[in-house]
Amino acid sequence: MEEIKAMQEAGEVLASCHKELRSFIKPDVTTLDIEHFVDDYLKKQGVTPEQKGYRGYPFATCASINDVICHGFPTKNKLVSGDIVTIDMVVNRNGWLADSAWSYPVGDISEEAAQLLQVTKEALYLGIEQAVVGNRLGDVGHAIQSYAEGKGYSVVRDFTGHGIGRLMHEDPEVLHFGTAGRGVRLKEGMVLTIEPMINVGTYDYYIEDDGWTARTADGKLSAQYEHTIAITKDGPLILTKQDDE
Repeated sequence: MEEIKAMQEAGEVLASCHKELRSFIKPDVTTLDIEHFVDDYLKKQGVTPEQKGYRGYPFATCASINDVICHGFPTKNKLVSGDIVTIDMVVNRNGWLADSAWSYPVGDISEEAAQLLQVTKEALYLGIEQAVVGNRLGDVGHAIQSYAEGKGYSVVRDFTGHGIGRLMHEDPEVLHFGTAGRGVRLKEGMVLTIEPMINVGTYDYYIEDDGWTARTADGKLSAQYEHTIAITKDGPLILTKQDDE
C-alpha cells in the first residue's frame, strides 16, 4: 500500500537517526545535546519532529534516564558512565508518521542494566512476532508480559502502543500485557507501534511536576524499545528497522 510505503520512508529516516545516536551518546553528553543533534539531523533530512508542540510538549525527543519510564525532558545535566537513556522520537515525512524509541547504554553499565536492556529488546521482538493477520492484540501483549515477567521484571501498564498514520496516536491501543486470544483482531494494512516499557521493580510510577516525566515509584531502572510495524499478509513489516539489528 502507498500509505505504508510513505510511512516506511519516514521510518528509514528515523532509524538512521537512531543509528547515528549510537556513537553520539557517551559520558558528558547532555540530553539537551542529544535533542539538538536529533532536531538538526531531522531538518537536514527534510522531515519534521512530530512531538515538538504536541499537546504543548516543547522538544523533538523524549529523553528518559535510568528510573524515568518515559516522556523525560531533555536537560543540561551530563550523562555519566553507567546510565541508560531512552530516546523516543516521531518523524513526519510528507504527512506520514513513524515512531521509535531506543534505550542506550552510556559508557560501562552494570550487569543489572545490561540484562534489563536485553530482556526489554527481546520482549519487543517477541511481541512483533505475534503481530500477524488473524491474531489478536492480546497475543502481542501476552507474549511480552509472559516473557518479561518470567525473567523477573514488571511490565508498565498505563503507557501503551497505538495505531499510527497521519496522526501520532490512532486506534487501536496496544497493551504490552494481556490474555492470548483476546482483543482486537489484526488485519492486513494496520500500522501499529509496539513499545514495551519494562521495569526492574514495580510497574507503579509517578508524574513529576512538569506534567510529563514518568518515574518508577521505587526508583529502579526502566527501559523501552519501540518499533512502528505494518501488518501484512507476509507477516509483520518493521517500518523503523535499523538494518543491522
